[in-house]
Amino acid sequence: MSSTEISARSDAPIESETNLTPAELAWQQADDDVFVATSQGEFAGFVTVDNSTHVVHDRHSRRIGSYPTLAAARQALVDATRPPSRGRERLRRRILSRRR
Repeated sequence: MSSTEISARSDAPIESETNLTPAELAWQQADDDVFVATSQGEFAGFVTVDNSTHVVHDRHSRRIGSYPTLAAARQALVDATRPPSRGRERLRRRILSRRR
């Protein structure tokens, strides 16, 4: 079995991981039912296929969720690895400050 690198955004082949922005992931098929993602050369997470369900795990092997398609699962990992926006971070801090 050969491994194929593809971009999480377009499923198009990519030439080098060094050209990736932090929100983009390089994917390799590690086995028939396992896809591994890296970001700038670092392990970012993986997707396992169980029948028709695609289960996503982050770089710490914590389960993110289950998705019906591989494309949706890949996008979920992209979204999970994306740094929070300023607005979202401010909202998070405001919510946490109310809990104190």
